[in-house]
Amino acid sequence: MGLLKNIEWTDDSKNTIVYKVDMKNDYISKGSVLTVRDSQAAVFAHKGKMADVFLPGFYKLDTDSIPVLTKLMSWKYGFENPFRSDVYFVSTKQFTGMKWGTANPIIIRDKDYGAVRVRGYGNYSFRVADPYVFLQELSGTNSSFKTQDITDYLKSIVVTGISDAIGESKIPILDMAGNLLELGEIVKNSMQPTFKNMGLELTKFVFENFSMPKELEEALDKNTSLGMMRGNMDAYMAMAQADALKEAAKNPGMAGAAMGAGMGFGMGNMFGGMYASNAAANVANRTNEEKATCPKCGAKVSTKAKFCPECGAPMGETCPKCGAAVKKGAKFCPECGQKLSLTCPKCGATVKKGAKFCPECGEKL
Repeated sequence: MGLLKNIEWTDDSKNTIVYKVDMKNDYISKGSVLTVRDSQAAVFAHKGKMADVFLPGFYKLDTDSIPVLTKLMSWKYGFENPFRSDVYFVSTKQFTGMKWGTANPIIIRDKDYGAVRVRGYGNYSFRVADPYVFLQELSGTNSSFKTQDITDYLKSIVVTGISDAIGESKIPILDMAGNLLELGEIVKNSMQPTFKNMGLELTKFVFENFSMPKELEEALDKNTSLGMMRGNMDAYMAMAQADALKEAAKNPGMAGAAMGAGMGFGMGNMFGGMYASNAAANVANRTNEEKATCPKCGAKVSTKAKFCPECGAPMGETCPKCGAAVKKGAKFCPECGQKLSLTCPKCGATVKKGAKFCPECGEKL
């Protein structure tokens, strides 16, 4: 029979949560001591029932220090004889870097896009907050309990609670990527009661990435591209028309083929605009050109017109031979070639046929 003098656990692992002291050949006697280091807790059990819990410190084991165990063993006046008890050390440090991910998409109801399937992954951290409850709910009488014994179970709980937490957050699907920290806090707070019931505390929950279906991402990218183009549509159209003209210059037959196929719509618009501009310019020119007055009805007539459009009277002189309208001052008829004027013998000025005096010097003809 071995008498256990100092009960302690030197934890040199990174993933052990519960360690059971091997008491196969050892007994605890009066005067034995218990050393509980920082980030540890020790739990004594009798016949599978959890008894006294010891937080970090140095303890001398006697009737006063183990009141629950004393009562379970029916020691009225304290123990004198060595006894055997199950002793569990529980690590209360944080276990970090626990991975989580959605094996299947989570369906979220979004106010803009309806039901959307999303995926995500990240990590979380936890620690044992209540060793007594943890041993009752999860570890039980296992001689050793490691993180891998519980991570799959915790991950399933976390992923199940994500959809509820995101739905209650009311964050639109497009804003989730910019609110990963806020989402992590929401999930952590919503899952805390579940962890507490197991004697655990969810100390941190992190979203590393959040992805949407490929079809929705492509639609959003296209919408963003169109939104950028809407603000600069004139510039994009001008560039497209310039490129089309360059290609047409390389292949003269291509432009006509593209127009016939409907691909030259932008070029057609451009040429149509050019023609419209020219037509407007012509109208303006006609509006601003010089006007003459009809000698018969007084209507305004273009100086280039030969006859009045209102009454039909000839504008200017009339050829005495063929009766065609002749421009004032013309020497010959533009229709038959008849000579229309004479020359003043004194000053040489052109004189209208039939005139009696020269209009320039007054010489009698």
